Amino acid sequence: MIRITDHISIDESEIEESFVRSSGPGGQNVNKLSTAVQLRFDVRRSPSLPNDVAIRLMRLAGKRMTKDGVLVLIAQNHRTQERNRAEALERLVALVQEAAVRPVPRRATKPTKASKERRIEGKKRRSGIKNLRQSKPSWD
Repeated sequence: MIRITDHISIDESEIEESFVRSSGPGGQNVNKLSTAVQLRFDVRRSPSLPNDVAIRLMRLAGKRMTKDGVLVLIAQNHRTQERNRAEALERLVALVQEAAVRPVPRRATKPTKASKERRIEGKKRRSGIKNLRQSKPSWD
């Protein structure tokens, strides 16, 4: 079990890892070893995630989400498979943690009378500056 928050934990069987050839650092090993990790997590069908968290996670994932609702994370920054696996898992945990936070609803407020007056005063001042730029011909 991978612990995300106090209430959310993901079973390791829900995460699918595959190893592919990396395009990152590694010298000659890049051509021989499959060090890059492709982590796949089915958000839509996961029993571990509450529905609202899954919806926020799908919105947060953006282009990393497939049409089937599978989150795909690719880690290839490190030279070893183990470090890339750890990085991909950390990124998954960070994404789910971010999705687990409920957004605070915005409360509409009215501007105060003083702020309205300040706004109007600023507009009048700006208008006066622009009026001074206009050269008015004298008809003497």
